Amino acid sequence: MGSQYWGKGKMGPIVHLIGVTLRFGITISIFLFLIALAAPSQLLGLLTNDSAVIAEGIKYLQIICFTYLIFTVTNILTASLQSIGIVSVGYLTSGVTLVLNICLNTCLIYGKFGFPECGIQGAAYATLVSRCVELIIVIFYLKYREHQLNLTIKKLIHIDKSYIKDYIHVSLPVLLNQAQWGLAQMIQTAVLGHLGAAVIAANSIAVIVFQMVSVFAYGAAGIVIGRTIGENNMKKLRQMVRTLEILFLGIGIFSIRNFVLEFYHISGQASFMAKNFMCILAVTSVGTAYQMACDNGIIQGGGDTSFSMKMNLISMWLILVPCACIAAFVRNDSALIVFFILKSDQLYKIIPVKLRLERWKWVKKVTRE
Repeated sequence: MGSQYWGKGKMGPIVHLIGVTLRFGITISIFLFLIALAAPSQLLGLLTNDSAVIAEGIKYLQIICFTYLIFTVTNILTASLQSIGIVSVGYLTSGVTLVLNICLNTCLIYGKFGFPECGIQGAAYATLVSRCVELIIVIFYLKYREHQLNLTIKKLIHIDKSYIKDYIHVSLPVLLNQAQWGLAQMIQTAVLGHLGAAVIAANSIAVIVFQMVSVFAYGAAGIVIGRTIGENNMKKLRQMVRTLEILFLGIGIFSIRNFVLEFYHISGQASFMAKNFMCILAVTSVGTAYQMACDNGIIQGGGDTSFSMKMNLISMWLILVPCACIAAFVRNDSALIVFFILKSDQLYKIIPVKLRLERWKWVKKVTRE
């Protein structure tokens, strides 16, 4: 919505939308914070039956939950800047906090350079500090460097509440889609988690590749698509979509995998599984880079926020999760087969996404005239 208003040259509505988004985001993050703080063992028990993993996880979760609100505000403000073409702040904050997080992890997990050895709690403290720094950088930029939105606390509090209806209309399908996706990911983790600690470690490492390809592939697509629709330039839009399709496919084909393992010290069994998991991801990432980027970047960026929700509703709950549960708990298939089933949607969803793109019904103006 913000990028479409930006394309039309209207900045005022974007400020109201940011205020609305912050209200929803802060409410959800506080709710999740309270759950994580009040019932960490019950929450982790849904993901694994390994008591040692749960015990360590509780130590981590009781600290990391304090980052939820900070992370939410930072991401909303960064996304708001990206919607008007200011993407450098996101890269700057991510780069700075990545380096800071690595340094603090080294110091606090292992007790280097005079710091106490905190183990897994050190990792959580490092992330908490990094998130705080991240938010400070974004706020500093908004206050002293940004001159288009001119955000102030007063503007974010006193918004035009009629934009709440606009926001809900466009974002509710996205919220429901992301919620069901998150729940499905939780179930997938739980299925793999009940296959043993080595599988948990292998999955955690392998999924890094999946996340890197996903984020890199569709990071800015929604912004440029939304702006072009706002400009009402269909010729440019068609050229852009074809270019992005080829780019996303190329990213998937050339995605990387094995070098990630060099950064980890894991058991032989976990290392073996991680390598095989990444071999599977090397294939499915081709689909990930194409269909996820086209779906979340082009189609959603074009204003069609309900297609992804409907597609994933069918894919996750009628195909993926039932088949994986049958493979894991009924057929007692190997972890590799279960993992492939859980990632196979990245391939077969290419078909509905491609068909949707070709019909061009995803081009929808979500702004007010």
